[in-house]
Amino acid sequence: MIYGDKKTGIIVTGATGRQGEYHINLMNEYARKVGGKGVVAGVTPKKGGQTVHDVPVYNTVKEALREHDATSGVVFVPGGAAADSIMEAADAGLELVVAITEHVPVHDTMKAIAYAKMQGCAVIGPNCPGLLSPGEVKMGIMPAGLFSRGNVGVISRSGTLTYEVVDELTRAGIGQSTVVGIGGDPVIGQTFEDVLARFAEDPETKAVVLIGEVGGNLEAEGAKSTDVPLVAYIAGVSAPPDKRMGHAGAIVEGGESDAKSKIARLKKMDIPVASRPSEIPDMVRDLFRCHC
Repeated sequence: MIYGDKKTGIIVTGATGRQGEYHINLMNEYARKVGGKGVVAGVTPKKGGQTVHDVPVYNTVKEALREHDATSGVVFVPGGAAADSIMEAADAGLELVVAITEHVPVHDTMKAIAYAKMQGCAVIGPNCPGLLSPGEVKMGIMPAGLFSRGNVGVISRSGTLTYEVVDELTRAGIGQSTVVGIGGDPVIGQTFEDVLARFAEDPETKAVVLIGEVGGNLEAEGAKSTDVPLVAYIAGVSAPPDKRMGHAGAIVEGGESDAKSKIARLKKMDIPVASRPSEIPDMVRDLFRCHC
């Protein structure tokens, strides 16, 4: 497990909001199922003293940490408040913040991630589905029923594609070690390179599926930084140039940021690239045969 396990205590910021309340319940349902710690506290300013699905709510992260053992946070707050929530969690001493929030202003994201880094806190997201280590811990909104325990890591910029690929792997009998949705915004915390560095140190991860999309060059930068066996899939082959494609970060600028150029770069690195998600399980099996 690269970001947490059954013993990881989680604090949810935005606990009393509709999304926070809903996903606290789902995260703790999963924690109970696997015998994990799960969400130990929630935070919503001026709502301290309430409970959400039997989880106590506090006014600040520091107040919550005085009463509970936690190392990670998940943020479900509106876009305009997300940066402050990330910085508050980092300042309080959390080691990891998973920011599910979308529509966070880019400058706010830059400030929050820089501050968190100075405090020794890793940020996943924003605008991401979070992470899930099957049988261990769920932080975020991933549908746990699709996952199975195994030795393949998954890193993705796209939430829905993550679920599709995980479903393909599970139905093919290929389990996952940890699945991380890093988010599709122009500025994010943990990149492919950052997550791959953690997978490289994880004895349970034998191969990684890298799911990218048009815009930027994070996929190739990550791929060239690691010796972990990889399979890649890049969405957006038919995306027209200079158009925003769903995610704020998915803008085809021509040159190296369109899907075909990314695929060509990855293939030059001898990384197999699937043309559709259904091809990924067989490619992973081929990797295992080559590296056994």
